[in-house]
Amino acid sequence: MSEAAVLSRKADFPGLLTADGKPWHYLDTAASSQKPRQVIDAMSRALGEDYATVHRGVYGRSAQMTLGYEAARRRVADFIGADSEDEVVFVRGATEGINLVAQSWGAANLREGDRIVLSLLEHHSNIVPWQMIAERTGAVIDVCSLTEDGRIDLGALEATLTPRTKIVSLAHVSNVLGSVLDARAAADLAHSVGAKLLLDGCQSAPRLALDMTVLGCDFYVFSGHKLYGPTGIGVLWGRKDLLEAMPPWQGGGAMIEKVEFARSTYAPPPQRFEAGTPMITEAIALHAAIDYVAEQGPDRLFAHEATLATTLREELRTLNSVTLFGPEESAGIVSFAIEGVHPHDLGTILDEEDVAIRAGHHCAQPLMEHLGVPATARASFGLYSDESDIAALLRGIERTLKIFG
Repeated sequence: MSEAAVLSRKADFPGLLTADGKPWHYLDTAASSQKPRQVIDAMSRALGEDYATVHRGVYGRSAQMTLGYEAARRRVADFIGADSEDEVVFVRGATEGINLVAQSWGAANLREGDRIVLSLLEHHSNIVPWQMIAERTGAVIDVCSLTEDGRIDLGALEATLTPRTKIVSLAHVSNVLGSVLDARAAADLAHSVGAKLLLDGCQSAPRLALDMTVLGCDFYVFSGHKLYGPTGIGVLWGRKDLLEAMPPWQGGGAMIEKVEFARSTYAPPPQRFEAGTPMITEAIALHAAIDYVAEQGPDRLFAHEATLATTLREELRTLNSVTLFGPEESAGIVSFAIEGVHPHDLGTILDEEDVAIRAGHHCAQPLMEHLGVPATARASFGLYSDESDIAALLRGIERTLKIFG
């Protein structure tokens, strides 16, 4: 990937400039990505001259907006290799998608003593919803350990599974360590005991080519705002037979067939799980974001970001005061700690240098405890990142080391 190609993409992102027009070195893409003009323009049109409600209006603009909204669903299905657009449920984000599965599928299928398997590196959004349904049903959470370099240990996963395991829920890519799960192997292990597999795809959807058949999972979730799209929208993909058997999670308009005071009947999936007025403009902007990412090519994006992560790790390794976490090869995410410097202090000094990183526990407190640190500094790359961002980060770290002696 040439430097010119990278710079041309930087120009697509108005958020990569400071107020006075200088480069802003944004290294927090794992938290939320910057938005290209193509997405901003698509959402602006949807909010403006194209806007109308969907599904219910008989006037022309409503019909056109409905076509655009459902075209977004088809685009998502194609992007992730789903068999049918009916397997794509629009939600507010990955967090809501996991809660939906936990409260709908979980409530219908989990019983006292059943097992839910998570790993040590999960985001809180893939822990707390399962704790809530476990408290409600009497199910028990088992935790799979990690390899020495921070990957989900498939041998430990196999040893953790029992005939009582009903669901395994894992991060496809760690938001802290950048480690990539062998998803197919995890699916085969889960299915060997009759369990279902949910994958948290927040970090994988923006940088890996996806195919639900190849992955072999049963549920997949991701958020639009990490995929160069808007906030307020995400995707839950589920196998059609599973979605059809799941009860509604929320009630309201659009998710029904007929309502009487005595009882109501419900629409088939995906409408069954989309109560109320949907995220119309967000879906259209997500469509634009997926088009943008697909045009760049997920495989090329992964290689680009992984190369930058390797370069940064090599540079940080020359500093004796730096501890690196995670595998040598990662999906564009590098977490580290500097001896004697709290990550928040580092983040504050870097901000003065127009460099943005994430500092904290990254909504992964059990992983921080496992690593033996209260927090880490995290630099995460996007398709707009290049070596100038690494250089700015290293200059900021150098200044920080001088300040802290």
